[in-house]
Amino acid sequence: MAGNTDTHAVAEAGHGAADAAAHGGGDAVGMPQLDFSSWPNQIFWLIVTLVVIYFILSRVALPRIASVLAERAGTVTNDIAAAEELKLKAQEAEDAYNQALADARAEANRIIGEAKAEIQAELDEANAKADAEIAARTAESEKAIADIRANAVASVEEVAKATAAEIVAALGGSADASTVDDAVQSQMKGA
Repeated sequence: MAGNTDTHAVAEAGHGAADAAAHGGGDAVGMPQLDFSSWPNQIFWLIVTLVVIYFILSRVALPRIASVLAERAGTVTNDIAAAEELKLKAQEAEDAYNQALADARAEANRIIGEAKAEIQAELDEANAKADAEIAARTAESEKAIADIRANAVASVEEVAKATAAEIVAALGGSADASTVDDAVQSQMKGA
């Protein structure tokens, strides 16, 4: 029961304080912001606070922000200028590359033309040598064929004379060598 009495005493004290605040002297009017008698004081401190904030912002924060923005704008402008310069250098390098490529192609075409001319000259020279060699061999072959023909005709004539003499002898006749020679000669000529 002792705990119960303490709780009751605390509750009574709380009610007494609330009654004193509600009925005590009539000085309490509610929230101080809504008390019209304290408005001039509140307006003064509001103006002082706003002026202090304005000076802090205008003298410290805004200049720093403006300098950061100006620095960023300068950096961006410099980066754009550097990019344009690099773009021009890249364009110049590309033009130089294209010119070097065109020069290399022209040089390669010139070298190819010279090589073709040299090869054609060597081919013409080789053809001329081959034609001369073929002509020489043909002449040798024609001479050899002419010799073979002459030898063949002489051999045929000799064989024909011998055969004619033997045929005449086999038939029971006699023929002198000059008659046989004349007969073979007339047959060889196609008479």
